[in-house]
Amino acid sequence: MIENIPFFKTLCKKDLDRLGEISFYKSYKKDEILFFEGQSSKWLYLLTKGNIKIYKTSPKGKEIFLREIRPISFVAELANFENIPYPASSIMLTDGEILKIDYSKFRDEFLLKPEICFEMLKSISKKLISMNDVFTKELILDSEGKIAKFICENFEAFTTLKYNQISKILNLSPETFSRIITKFKKDNLLIVNSNQQIVSFNKDSLSKFYIT
Repeated sequence: MIENIPFFKTLCKKDLDRLGEISFYKSYKKDEILFFEGQSSKWLYLLTKGNIKIYKTSPKGKEIFLREIRPISFVAELANFENIPYPASSIMLTDGEILKIDYSKFRDEFLLKPEICFEMLKSISKKLISMNDVFTKELILDSEGKIAKFICENFEAFTTLKYNQISKILNLSPETFSRIITKFKKDNLLIVNSNQQIVSFNKDSLSKFYIT
């Protein structure tokens, strides 16, 4: 229900009813495209269930992972706010549900409310910080730095995701990823048990690969 969404917690019943009139929920299946880079941004998307991948495609067709969006979160709201085409594409990583809001009506009727505008700006700010992290990772860090940073910041995901999934997230080839993991094990940067399963890591040593 719309009234349970944190972004709209300050709205009165009349406003919530109006928001319900200019929006609707839509279910999406895994691997379903939400929008492509370059498309116009008519709808304001609010992810309420499932996960979404945001990515770009290089001129040579290589997919470049940008970030994963989890609920509850706006999706590509900067494109709406600036009235520009979507700067990247998005695809559902899981089955999910999205609240689709008619943005032109939302802008005219709700962004005039300071509390709603503030929530939108906070969301955009978080996305810009996330994009800065992406640029740092892609432009400054080498392959070892990317992997070391991912391990230190996402160790649970590192131990549960498949290596080919992580290599896609980091925009590395599976071969490069496996080679570096083997090197980290050999150098005792990754701690393994008797079954050669990774159970821990040396954070101080790994962090030297990405903190200067």
